[in-house]
Amino acid sequence: MSVRIQNHIIGRLSLRSPQAESLERLKQALDAAPELLSHDERDVAAILATLKAEFPALADFEREFPSLCFALATGVGKTRLMGAFIAYLHLAHGINNFFVLAPNLTIYNKLITDFTPNTPKYVFKGIGEFALNAPRVITGDNYDQQNIFGGELLGEVRINIFNIAKIASEVRGGKEPRIKRMKEVLGDSYFNHLANLPDLVLLMDESHRYRAQAGMRAINELQPLFGLELTATPFVEANPKPIPFKNVVVDYPLARAMEDGFVKEPAVVTQRNFDAKAHTPEEIEKIKLEDGVRLHETTKVELLTYARENGVAPVKPFILVIARDTTHAGQLLVLLQSEAFFDARYRSKVIQVDSSRSGSEEEEMISRLLAVESVDEPTEIVIHVNMLKEGWDVTNLYTIVPLRAANARTLIEQSIGRGLRLPYGKRTGVAAVDRLNIVAHDKFQEIIDEANRGDSPIRLKQIILDAPSADDKKVSVQVGSGAMTRLGLTDAPVVAGAPSNAGTAPTASAPASVFTTEAERQAARVVMDVIGKYEVRRDLVPTSSALLTPEVQSAILTEVTERLALLNRPMQGNLLAGVDDGQPKLDLSAVVAKTTEIVAQQTIDIPRIAVVPTGEVTTGFHPFKLSLLPNFQPGQREIVGQELRTNEQFTLSSERGIREKRFEDYIVKKLIDYDNIDYFTQAELLYDLAGQAVAHYQEQNYSENELHEILDTFGSELARLIRAEMMEHFWEEATGYEVQVSRGFTELKPCNYTATAGQTAHHFRETLTETGRIKQMLFGGFSRCLYPLQKFDSDTERRFSVILERDALKWFKPAKGQFQIYYKLGTEQPEYIPDFVVETDTTIYMVETKARTDVNTQEVQAKASSAARWCKHASDYAAAIGTKTWKYLLVPHDEIAESKRLNDFLRFEVKC
Repeated sequence: MSVRIQNHIIGRLSLRSPQAESLERLKQALDAAPELLSHDERDVAAILATLKAEFPALADFEREFPSLCFALATGVGKTRLMGAFIAYLHLAHGINNFFVLAPNLTIYNKLITDFTPNTPKYVFKGIGEFALNAPRVITGDNYDQQNIFGGELLGEVRINIFNIAKIASEVRGGKEPRIKRMKEVLGDSYFNHLANLPDLVLLMDESHRYRAQAGMRAINELQPLFGLELTATPFVEANPKPIPFKNVVVDYPLARAMEDGFVKEPAVVTQRNFDAKAHTPEEIEKIKLEDGVRLHETTKVELLTYARENGVAPVKPFILVIARDTTHAGQLLVLLQSEAFFDARYRSKVIQVDSSRSGSEEEEMISRLLAVESVDEPTEIVIHVNMLKEGWDVTNLYTIVPLRAANARTLIEQSIGRGLRLPYGKRTGVAAVDRLNIVAHDKFQEIIDEANRGDSPIRLKQIILDAPSADDKKVSVQVGSGAMTRLGLTDAPVVAGAPSNAGTAPTASAPASVFTTEAERQAARVVMDVIGKYEVRRDLVPTSSALLTPEVQSAILTEVTERLALLNRPMQGNLLAGVDDGQPKLDLSAVVAKTTEIVAQQTIDIPRIAVVPTGEVTTGFHPFKLSLLPNFQPGQREIVGQELRTNEQFTLSSERGIREKRFEDYIVKKLIDYDNIDYFTQAELLYDLAGQAVAHYQEQNYSENELHEILDTFGSELARLIRAEMMEHFWEEATGYEVQVSRGFTELKPCNYTATAGQTAHHFRETLTETGRIKQMLFGGFSRCLYPLQKFDSDTERRFSVILERDALKWFKPAKGQFQIYYKLGTEQPEYIPDFVVETDTTIYMVETKARTDVNTQEVQAKASSAARWCKHASDYAAAIGTKTWKYLLVPHDEIAESKRLNDFLRFEVKC
């Protein structure tokens, strides 16, 4: 039961692998020590001894109650994991009361938001049990206004969210905190009410903040069943070195998060050959700020280009400047808004965030800070005295300029933590989009050296290997079509490259082969080869069923006879005439008839369709106005000179390459390097667009030399950005377009899967308890599928196959290349592989099952548009030859239930 609930939560909340591992560890602890779930006569020391045997790294709870720490790197998703913990404990063990502790006001407010329904990052989104009866959120601001009686009978889940200061600090006059004062309606304080609950579970966010004496004492007084601690830094700062936690059961450090692609790649930045000793501290600060802005503008264009090329929402990056104190922060604000800093171009784009603001100024500061991710908010530079507080989860921080004294390790640990989250939730493969830059000219080598230490948070990885198991052995399995299996031309699925001791590939029962002798099978192979030639003979064989006509049968028999005679000439025709050992002669006409019959039965006719232009084809781009352009700054390149006599060094800013006569030429000469941009037909548009870009920079009041420098230095980046926008205005015209059908049907391609060695294929009707592992499984037992084995990407697909086995004539999941349908995604044209192909009495369906939240995304809609267009062309061909029409269905995953029939999904048809 608990395994099913665990996998249900992993799937519904789309937990990442470290989050899923953490939930598994919680289940493991509760299975090993069920005494954790009750206060009755339990021995904390005995529980610790039991769990030490389960978790080698666990040495001590470090509390008066059992407490386990889950150390997950920043950006992996600790808040969502808290939601998973609560959902599991409620659904699997009936626990209804939770106390979530925050270390500061920022995280406190964030947790309240994330546990509130209908908010963007709601932690229980997808948990159906909480859809109608959402947990009640009780906070440090409203607990004394709550009616806490009555909900127990209904099994109401209550999540108390408090800031540690609410329970640990005393107020003036030596009074107890308000939460510990008597409340008449309770007959006790709310704190004591919580401490007396029989099923209170404590969750501590950023638990490294609760190791101080007052915090520890207050937490111990709550007397929870057990505690679950979450942190990215499982140690207490101390001299001479940090003290690690003793209760860590999951350790997923930053190095592994970076390796697995869950966070940005941090990088340290400097000027080439920078000599800090040659500059005053004030000069170093200004140089770092200027270089940070130049880097920021380059990152901005990379993000904008990526968004345009891939059709995704643009991301507006910002710079975090870390000041020493509020006085220093004020001085930096004055500098960044002054004419001395890039002619005050960032005057309205910088804010100072610290305690020196009050009243309306404070409100404006907070409003701008909270909206810093919005592309409509002008802020691009944030000055902050301390590192951005834990819990402020921005995804668009790309450049950090630390201007306060700190050693290299502190810079690494504290700086990168606030900027690691990825704006698109995953790595893009574009370095600038996936990277966090720390501008540290004067600390560059120190940071490099520190990052290369064995105990660096960037390099340190901890991998604990479990005992070897069968699940570790993976094999490559090739599954031939059902027709090939029935003909005896494929045996059990082929295992490619498996060692002799790796076990067998997954197998499933299948109908017996119709051909049992080698002579029959060799003849059938030749028949299949000949049938392949008839795929392109649409005049004679418009469908696979036309293979059964007497004319085609006779032609196939003739060609097969000739091929076999050539193949077996050294054996002097024995395969055709029979052998001397008394076996019957080979009836070749029967082999041809049976082979073609099985092919027709075990095939859904998929035509090969291409849309090609006819007559003269012209292409071009519609004129348009450029949208947002980055504010590149001069001074990026420096030429370092050294006098021969005095050895004095100097630097000069200079252009590189040929100095163009017209500013526009810097951009145009880069644009025409692209193969799909023709200068002779598009020159007018190219100079118009280049002129718009030049005008943008001329409005910034750059000098002529600065304009030459900017356009020479960043011409390539500007050209790539402009070209990405040009592709949105691309047009193609032809005299006409023609739909060409080159084949009336195509042979089903073999499917290639990776599976666990030695495991028997699961029956498709089997209810799975580990849905999170479904991609590692193969399924069989089908009667209407055109393959003996299939692989599913989700349990939704498996359940849909149950419906198809009941309602379809034939169905299968196509392999790559079966259809050759392509869709437009940005500047790319990937291949689309539908989930299912289904044939009924009247229609052939192409079906895609998709998570409801993904149905309206640009990529899914682009696939649907291309697939629906293909189905229309296939239907037109079918109408011409009198066969079944094609339709495309895009079905939300939560609509699929075994109680429904295939016809119930026809309302999800996508039309061209």
